[in-house]
Amino acid sequence: MTLPGFLHHPLSTTALLALLAVVGGNARAQTPDVVQDLYRDALRSIADGRRDDATDALERVIAQEPLHAGAWLDLALVRCDLGNMAEAERLFQAIEQRFAPPPEIRQLIAQARAGGCAGWQPRPLYSLSLGRGWSRNVNQGANSATYQPVDGGDGLVLLPDFLPRRDQYTALSADYIRDLTPNGTQGFVQFQGRRHDSLHDYDSYSLFAGIDTPWRIRQWKLRTTATVGYATLGSQLYQRQVQLQAQLMPPLPLPKTLQLSLHAGVTHVDYRTLDNFRGTTGEVRSQLTWRSGSHYASASFGLLDDKAAEDRPGGNRHGNSLSLQYRQLLGAGTGELGYTRQSWRSASAYAAGLIDETRRQQAHLLRAAYTYPLGRSHNLVLEARRIHNRENISIFQYDDTQLQLSWQWLGP
Repeated sequence: MTLPGFLHHPLSTTALLALLAVVGGNARAQTPDVVQDLYRDALRSIADGRRDDATDALERVIAQEPLHAGAWLDLALVRCDLGNMAEAERLFQAIEQRFAPPPEIRQLIAQARAGGCAGWQPRPLYSLSLGRGWSRNVNQGANSATYQPVDGGDGLVLLPDFLPRRDQYTALSADYIRDLTPNGTQGFVQFQGRRHDSLHDYDSYSLFAGIDTPWRIRQWKLRTTATVGYATLGSQLYQRQVQLQAQLMPPLPLPKTLQLSLHAGVTHVDYRTLDNFRGTTGEVRSQLTWRSGSHYASASFGLLDDKAAEDRPGGNRHGNSLSLQYRQLLGAGTGELGYTRQSWRSASAYAAGLIDETRRQQAHLLRAAYTYPLGRSHNLVLEARRIHNRENISIFQYDDTQLQLSWQWLGP
């Protein structure tokens, strides 16, 4: 047997090491590989918060290997977490009689009994962030005020409102996550708002809500997420969005520091103040993550396909995305660097008779952040962003630099 996954019990690791010394040895060596695989699947379910799945897997382990002490103890604690005091007590007594557990295990059982197995309680997590920032190009104004068609025809001259405008702003964001079921399903709500000091036509607020559910089929790990959201720009409802996502983690023979995941998603966006801009975007993406001590890095690459719902300028478009991220402890805080590139190519001319070019876009985002802890639940975050949007149609090109200092409060 391997170490159980009841990480919410502070004495679990020490106690289990003692228990292993009592019931290990030859009996453990004779445990079939199939039972070991089933037990590892149960531990993954516990780690993911899928208690019902863990219960089923642990019962099957015990049925095939009645002397699997780790499975007995894990099952008792999971039953206790679910509020089944009578069944948990039966299992605790069986452990005491069959395995003669050492004092650490008896103390762990006594703690569970003293708690009364109150049952599953939904766990809330939340955070709040308040910041001040500055943007060099709030309105994504064009780098060039003129457009000259490739055929040499009459050009276009942009009004001053379409050129870069800078301003300071106040940003507020809040996140709330709550367990919905004992098997790991969670609901979440996210709010983001930005109010500018002067350019209030570009004030933005968004609210998203969704459900996230983990699944496991043998050693394959799957996570599905459904999200709906609304966004305002200025004083008007600007965008409505519906999104479905799936993340699949196959059991590949990779080093423990590496993990490969596959992502797929569909997003439908409806612009409430713009005609002929509705569209549905599909994405498939692979992501490789690396964790080693205080270091974290990830790289992902995806393919994008955006179907226009109506006669949108440029029609359908397809593209790709690349994202790189690195994070590590830096002094008393955490430093982070990120780079994202997204490319699009439209299927037809942007506006026949006016702009006859087929739009090709490549946006680059560079991000650097430093998080300094002020206490157990409070952080100070300094963030810088640099955006380069490069296009073949000059009046769509823009650059922006943003700086933001935020106070962050993290709930339990």
